[in-house]
Amino acid sequence: MTYMEIPVDRPVDEKITWALNCFDKYKNTFLKDKKTEQLLKKLQEASTQSLKEMIEIGLVDECRKCEEEEGGACCGAGIENRYSGTLLLINLLLGIKLPEKASDPKSCFFLGPGGCILRARHVICVNYVCRKITERIPGQMLNHLRENEGKELDILFILNERIKFILRNLK
Repeated sequence: MTYMEIPVDRPVDEKITWALNCFDKYKNTFLKDKKTEQLLKKLQEASTQSLKEMIEIGLVDECRKCEEEEGGACCGAGIENRYSGTLLLINLLLGIKLPEKASDPKSCFFLGPGGCILRARHVICVNYVCRKITERIPGQMLNHLRENEGKELDILFILNERIKFILRNLK
């Protein structure tokens, strides 16, 4: 029996329900798989490094100020619709508790009081940097962050494919 992923065009609450059900049924299957276990560890390390660097170069503060003081929209409502069920499942495997509702209906479903609650983020959430950021943070700092984020996304892609492989091959 295969366990089919929910289509990405479904509402976020349905994708969360799918991910939670899948997590409940197959958590041990994923965590017993050595490749998955190694990839989860590597992703955790890479995303921690990216976040640490984002804080160090001031990107997190700039984004928070923009959101709170200027009504920034980078993490606006609707971004969550880009997330797949598999990506949400990966977050569950990383120990993230998915929300039942948005903190702010004008913002992304996954934006909490301290920023994004997810560890495994969609590529657009990793890659997008607005003009204000590129004007305020030196290019070499952003380039170094981009290199680290590239590693994070490479690992995430491989992990995403591994999870889908396991789901397709469930017996």
